[in-house]
Amino acid sequence: RGQRAHVGNVLSSDIFYNADPEANARWQKMGILAVEMESAGLFANAAAARVDALGIFTVSDDLLKHTATTAQQRQTAFTRMIEIALELV
Repeated sequence: RGQRAHVGNVLSSDIFYNADPEANARWQKMGILAVEMESAGLFANAAAARVDALGIFTVSDDLLKHTATTAQQRQTAFTRMIEIALELV
């Protein structure tokens, strides 16, 4: 589909915008590519059920550069992500 992809570790945390200004930089030094808030439950349930799980994410905000995509860019990126996910199942 011509989409750029990165494979690696993603932090699932209920603290998306950390008050500690150095927190994200420390995660980055540990090889964390992104922070998200929903997949911990998915992976915990998959482990309990002994089934495979996969997280596919699109980036909407850069917490280190303090940039964000527009609503239109997010919609387009999320639509492409969903299309890729549907092809996998």
